[in-house]
Amino acid sequence: MSGDAGLPGVAAIQERYGTRAQVSESFGEITVDVQAGDWIGLLESARSAGYEFFDWLTGVDDPPDGFSVVAHVFDPRSRGHLLLRTRVPREDPRLPSAVGVFRGADWHERETFEMFGVIFEGHPNLVPLLLPDGFEGFPLRKDFVLAARVAKAWPGAKEPGESDHGSPSRRKTLPPGVPADWGRDD
Repeated sequence: MSGDAGLPGVAAIQERYGTRAQVSESFGEITVDVQAGDWIGLLESARSAGYEFFDWLTGVDDPPDGFSVVAHVFDPRSRGHLLLRTRVPREDPRLPSAVGVFRGADWHERETFEMFGVIFEGHPNLVPLLLPDGFEGFPLRKDFVLAARVAKAWPGAKEPGESDHGSPSRRKTLPPGVPADWGRDD
């Protein structure tokens, strides 16, 4: 994308990675996509180009193929923002840890590991962070069943009959992703 060269550091990243880096702009945000093998090099390139402030890192479940891992970095001098993104396969979601480049990635990688199951190889302490001991599954994956929606009715009634307060009732349906036999007292 030709207009990206004006943003500090993007031209250097494009020069280093050539066609291996896809640069795009959406809603005023510049995004650089690379293969998983170029992830750490991309983070190092962004940092050396002035994007020294690591803001956040997360995962995005994109079924059926895999997950995107997205990091946001900021250049305090130019006030430039970059989204850095790569993909990992669902069957083996592994990526090198970014902690060696940005120490602030530590907490974010632990959270992404716990919520999506992405393994960050070389992370100094990749252990659960937020969920209770013994929790099974990855709650931010789209295939994770929200059992609590079956066990307890959703309090925010949106459809007639959902709140059991006088409106005509509709056929009860289960929340998305919940197996048909859950919550049935047959």
